[in-house]
Amino acid sequence: MATSADAPMTKEQRTNQRNAVLAGFLGWTLDAFDFFILTLVIDDIAKSYGRSRPDIAFTLTVALAMRPLGAIIFGIMADRLGRRLPLMINVIFYAIVSVLSGLAPSYTWFLALRMLFGVGMGGEWGVGASLALESASPKWRGLLSGLLQEGYALGSLLAALAFRLVYPYFNTLYPGNGWRLMFFLGGLPALLSLFIRAKVKESDAWHEHKTDWASYRRSLPRHWRRFVYLVLLMTMMNFMSHGTQDMYPTLLSSVGYAKTRIADITMLAGIGAILGGLVFGYYSDKAGRRKAMMIAMVCGFVVVPFWIAGSSPWRILIGVFLMQFFVQGAWGVIPAHINELSPNHLRGFFPGFAYQLGVMFAASIPYVESALGEKFSYTQAMGGLVAVVFVIAFFVTLLGPEAKGVSFRKEVGARG
Repeated sequence: MATSADAPMTKEQRTNQRNAVLAGFLGWTLDAFDFFILTLVIDDIAKSYGRSRPDIAFTLTVALAMRPLGAIIFGIMADRLGRRLPLMINVIFYAIVSVLSGLAPSYTWFLALRMLFGVGMGGEWGVGASLALESASPKWRGLLSGLLQEGYALGSLLAALAFRLVYPYFNTLYPGNGWRLMFFLGGLPALLSLFIRAKVKESDAWHEHKTDWASYRRSLPRHWRRFVYLVLLMTMMNFMSHGTQDMYPTLLSSVGYAKTRIADITMLAGIGAILGGLVFGYYSDKAGRRKAMMIAMVCGFVVVPFWIAGSSPWRILIGVFLMQFFVQGAWGVIPAHINELSPNHLRGFFPGFAYQLGVMFAASIPYVESALGEKFSYTQAMGGLVAVVFVIAFFVTLLGPEAKGVSFRKEVGARG
């Protein structure tokens, strides 16, 4: 594949690039908002349904495990029908499921709805990332990759902010059931579909590489080695992110932190994540994708002792900020890296499905951390598991390929 020249963008192209990136960014932000709301109200849901914390943590696991199904459904739609329509359908779907989660009358219903939410969450990333990055100049692909990916971190930050400011009011109105109203906020993404319909244009790259069923049958077997590598990479990346995020509020609760302080620390982690994604995304444009990711992983490994130092408030504040700065710093490179490693005519499906299979294979981490944390301590369980994950992820990245700046267009020298 040829590397593209960075031809000047017209005003119309710049406007569409901004709108496409904004659509992908907001879609991922609002998706993550709903996911992280659950991590903050695990104890309340457990009490409401009369279940254990590991039982509620299991709903996180099944949501993650269902994401490959969403990647298949919406990814194939994106390659066959374009990026815009599947993205609009996706955000409406997961917004409705989020609201219904707040209405679930029993644990069984709640578990089923979180499985459906996983389908929607699995579809959003691949479609949104392909739309945004196909509209972007290769010169800024790493930086925009970091911005796009850190929509996830912003979703976490907003969830913590809502938990800090809105949840106490909801819980006063409906004692013991305030968590239900938090899921109602997840209906807001439906409004994003109106913006996508009005402001976002289909990418030129999709028009050039529009595929059919015969192309899928011929192409997928030829690229199986690359696909397997991307699945392995994304498995380790998801062990990193979900291993350091999902059960961390529970770790803090287990060592005596109040809910308001947990919300504050989660917001600090979100700020670190956003900054890390932008810094390392930009750095990857200069130094290369793998080098940027490996530096972030090494730094994350070094930070682990600070991150689990629950007995020292200052150390944990430094640790939580730096941990998400480096974890999401590595993640900020991912949208550009795996889209560049994917075949042009399969970009709606290939990277998103590989990503979500990685999520599925890493989906056990919240449940495993919770089960081990209840048996030993969350500090021991999460600290030990995360340290091992960093080491393995480093070598998987080191031994993998890279295609920084590759063209997403048929014409050599075409923009983006």
